[in-house]
Amino acid sequence: MKVLITSALPYANGPLHFGHLAGSYLPADAYARFQRLIGNDVLFVCGSDEYGVAITLSAELAHRTPKEHVDHFHKMNVDLFDKLNMSFDHFSRTTWEGHIPTVQEFFKDLYDNGYIEKRTEEHLYSEEEDRFLADRYVMGTCPSCGFEDARGDECPKCSASFEATDLKKPRSKLTGSPLILKPSTHWYLLFDKFKGKLAKWIKQKDWKENVLNFSEKYIEDLKARAITRDSKWGVPVPLDEAAGKVLYVWFDAPIGYISASKEWAEKKGNPGEWKDYWLDPETKLVNFLGKDNIPFHAVFFPAMIMGQNRSYKIVDELPANEFLMLEGRQFSKSEGWYVDLKEFFSSYTPDQIRYTLAANAPETSDADFSWKDFQMRCNSELLGKLGNFINRTLVFAQNNCNGNIPEPGPIEEEDEKFLGEIMEKCIEAENNYANFRLRKASQCIMDLAQLGNAYFDSKKPWIASKDPSMHPQMNTTISCCMECIKALCLLSSPIIPETAEKAWKLLGQKSSVAEQKWENFLKEKLPVGTKLPKPKLLFRKIEDEEIISEVAKLGQSITPEVSFEPLKQMVDFDHFTQLDLRVAQVLHAEKVPKGKKLLQVLLDVGFEKRTVVSGIAKSIEPSDLVGKKVILVANLKPAKIMGIESQGMILAASLDEELELPFLQKLNPGSIVS
Repeated sequence: MKVLITSALPYANGPLHFGHLAGSYLPADAYARFQRLIGNDVLFVCGSDEYGVAITLSAELAHRTPKEHVDHFHKMNVDLFDKLNMSFDHFSRTTWEGHIPTVQEFFKDLYDNGYIEKRTEEHLYSEEEDRFLADRYVMGTCPSCGFEDARGDECPKCSASFEATDLKKPRSKLTGSPLILKPSTHWYLLFDKFKGKLAKWIKQKDWKENVLNFSEKYIEDLKARAITRDSKWGVPVPLDEAAGKVLYVWFDAPIGYISASKEWAEKKGNPGEWKDYWLDPETKLVNFLGKDNIPFHAVFFPAMIMGQNRSYKIVDELPANEFLMLEGRQFSKSEGWYVDLKEFFSSYTPDQIRYTLAANAPETSDADFSWKDFQMRCNSELLGKLGNFINRTLVFAQNNCNGNIPEPGPIEEEDEKFLGEIMEKCIEAENNYANFRLRKASQCIMDLAQLGNAYFDSKKPWIASKDPSMHPQMNTTISCCMECIKALCLLSSPIIPETAEKAWKLLGQKSSVAEQKWENFLKEKLPVGTKLPKPKLLFRKIEDEEIISEVAKLGQSITPEVSFEPLKQMVDFDHFTQLDLRVAQVLHAEKVPKGKKLLQVLLDVGFEKRTVVSGIAKSIEPSDLVGKKVILVANLKPAKIMGIESQGMILAASLDEELELPFLQKLNPGSIVS
């Protein structure tokens, strides 16, 4: 079977961190390695995503050209993935010459088939800079709360989301010059025309519940979406009347999977080979990504493919992962809350972090990387269970079996049971890898190592070694332990490939584990009499002092002084009493599509039910809010936020981006707060 595997293209606008690795790249790499082991024909592609207005903005701030900027971060991406032993068949970039014609072909098919239309609307324009500005280049006064430094798409103070044209007193982020509204023509992809096809297609999928629910809701609300912007950096719109227009990065990026496959085929010397994967309906296509990329892979890109004249593969599996935190907080380089990967790899091995991220994979909910957990995984599991079992077996064989793989003696009931348990654990691991359960697959490795240690302890070969008449039983024990090591090499190869190869070589084998076939590998016994090399430790102990030092580095760039907002103008008591604050109980809460910080909350106010849109999505999960009693500003004039009428405001405390809600315990909904 052909298996086509992609990882979300990393944006060439900053360094990657452990969260990116855990969400998209490590799961994809482990899956690709597993699929090769079970004998499937795998093409695993990825590449740097190098267009978009965020790159032009960052490049200007860094005093680089966009090309210099993406070259810098593309090299960082390549170096990191090499360090982590990612097994991409090809890692491309969207600035390679074959990407633009591939994207333009997608546009032309959609255009010719009636799925794209031209619209002229007013956009923000800088007379000083003589250009239209995208929302990332725009600042202004928030239309909801009056905050003067709101961004072009949302307000960091009240979390309101809006169009850049809704800002009051809009100005350029780079020059501070005022902006005006000026007509500009753009092209829109009519996604609403794909609603029926998408809804029918997605009902056939057996994906994670959160992925399906989010995607189905998104499809229900589909509408036309602009796919062009004014810029010199990007894929040019292939129409004579569209000079100076480029395609949005979200449109061209997923097409990068196809163009990367084309570049792979060209480099192999067979330019048409990419079609064997992308145009074969029997190919299995798997997109690995973080949850923030779900709409682009579950809705937008499938719709774009449905509008093509070529029958490209549409995604079969979408194992989107949740987010990884660092010591309970989001990764943030600006706040010093990150791990410097160059420093990390000067002290620790790729397999140590690969195993830790796999064991904590954020598959069904957000997970956390902590240095203490990293130490525990490395010391107790990799060193204490896996490394210890392999080393004690091989040292014993070196000292008591002439340094060879021994010929087993009589197989007793306990030996049969152990060999059966090895096979059961291999079957369990195979099932976990096949179904994107990386955490459980990593647990299988440790379970098997623990079984090996328990068997070794139970059989007590050191006693048998002292009695020549018991040497056949001793040889059986060590032979069974070596079969367990062999199985551990196989099971661990997708997650910790470097360790798997080292352990395999310690069994005296010349081949590579990665080149084996799963079923045959388990059936074939290790050749008796094979000379074993001198045992070597696979892992080192991580000391407490190291972890204390690593934790101390976190947040070092954070300014210790806390900045508080100045007090507002004094009001008298009569003005305060004009606010009608009520106890309200949350009946239902859900995230607002495309509103990064917004929750749509249904409240019981005692005498009626109300809907409120609140900017608290990054601080509290909807499910954690249901049933809680909050404080509602009940006499605030209704306002439209992201097309939803918000009938009040939920009170929250904030400091910078940290939010906390006060919850009431005893008072009934509708009670007055004063």
